[in-house]
Amino acid sequence: MTNYVSSASLVVTTALVLLSFFSTSLLLCNAAAYPPHHRHPSFASHNYRDALFKSILFFEGQRSGKLPPNQRITWRKDSGLSDGSAMHVDLVGGYYDAGDNVKFGLPMAFTTTMLSWSVIEFGGLMKGELQNAKEAIRWATDYLLKATAHPDTIYVQVGDANRDHACWERPEDMDTPRSVFKVDKNTPGTEVAAETAAALAAASLVFRRSDPTYSKTLVKRAISVFAFADKYRGSYSNGLRPFVCPFYCSFSGYQDELLWGSAWLHKATKNPTYLHYIQVNGQTLGADEADNTFGWDNKHVGARILLSKAFLVQKVQPLHDYKGHADNYICSLIPGTPFSQTQYTPGGLLFKMSDSNMQYVTSTSFLLLAYAKYLTQAHAAVNCAGTIVTPRRLRTIAKKQVDYLLGDNPLKISYMVGYGPRYPTRIHHRGSSLPCLAAHPAKIQCSSGFNFMNSQSPNPNILVGAIVGGPDQHDRFPDQRSDYEQSEPATYINAPLVGALAYLAHSFPQQL
Repeated sequence: MTNYVSSASLVVTTALVLLSFFSTSLLLCNAAAYPPHHRHPSFASHNYRDALFKSILFFEGQRSGKLPPNQRITWRKDSGLSDGSAMHVDLVGGYYDAGDNVKFGLPMAFTTTMLSWSVIEFGGLMKGELQNAKEAIRWATDYLLKATAHPDTIYVQVGDANRDHACWERPEDMDTPRSVFKVDKNTPGTEVAAETAAALAAASLVFRRSDPTYSKTLVKRAISVFAFADKYRGSYSNGLRPFVCPFYCSFSGYQDELLWGSAWLHKATKNPTYLHYIQVNGQTLGADEADNTFGWDNKHVGARILLSKAFLVQKVQPLHDYKGHADNYICSLIPGTPFSQTQYTPGGLLFKMSDSNMQYVTSTSFLLLAYAKYLTQAHAAVNCAGTIVTPRRLRTIAKKQVDYLLGDNPLKISYMVGYGPRYPTRIHHRGSSLPCLAAHPAKIQCSSGFNFMNSQSPNPNILVGAIVGGPDQHDRFPDQRSDYEQSEPATYINAPLVGALAYLAHSFPQQL
């Protein structure tokens, strides 16, 4: 009985200590989380501009490296300052992709491409947030330039994911191995190389007017990186399997990235070499495959939509087939059409996967709005076996998906942290769930961090703007830190939503 009492006392004491840390951290770390004037009165009319502001702010919470003086998520501090030193290269900077402390090259590059595409299509509608969006892109491209500085070599990961996942540590406390992994001629990685080329090419368009010198640096590097991707073909999931799998294994192969990368280089350079490449290789790279999932792994659909713009808007006639390929994808999304392949939850959310389904929702919403823009410019529509689908219909579907994410759902919860009166409070994210340095200056060791991970208390640090994996196919969401499939945020969930929110903020201004 004595042992039982002492154990119970220990549990109570531990709980009280944790509660004290959480309370102190909430007070010390979130005072300047975001300006007080960004408020949302109710779910009756969504404040898309507030959501846009927060969706971009999130990226500051994912930063690795030496943080700038104007860092707005102030509970984050410098981290990973010796990254790359194991290989005698400078790999400081970039983003942690999700809730851990590893820098994965494939999702980071895709995030960069989608942030750039968001600005290219809808940056003119972002108003005061355009500069913040550009800074989010540049934080990534500065890192990608470092990672591609050596010819025919790309550094594609910093951190041993297995060792990292065995700890629950703040990025500022990391003591797990910062191992560096690369692809080169002997260990090719076509998908990660071609996606990196796409990111650099897309970003070059973002900075073409505001920083032409930087833009030229980006596009020049994109050209050489794509040449490397195409010349030395092979999946990085083969050569680096123990380190990149199962985290960011490439299941779709590398053909989609070659098509996607060449599409972005065609757009960025206007060099006929890339148009010829697409014409010659498009079919073998899967231009007309029936897949309809767009995300960090599979880029086929994105490439079709992007190339259809060249035909619809720029009148590049050799790419006319891509209008049909894009239409087939759109028809797969429309309920009630003969080609519909899309599942929806009872509450109306697009549902594709149990793990981080919201990435599929945000990427699809972006593509719908981008394609609606191209169709409108070309005075065109989509014909789904006799059912005419207008650009307005595409926008309606996209808006409904974003509205669900922001709170129009059966649980009346916003899946964006910090937006609305109710949102996830126990997200699967190390930095957010552990006391900040101001509240707890002493190092939190690898295993002791799990005391906080396993706690039922809300995260002490609010990762404003983070979009979590989202509900299951029945619209259920437990808000449990241990449930990484539903509760973990990621950069590639947010990136496409930035563009979608910019469009909605412009088209549906908040009525205050």
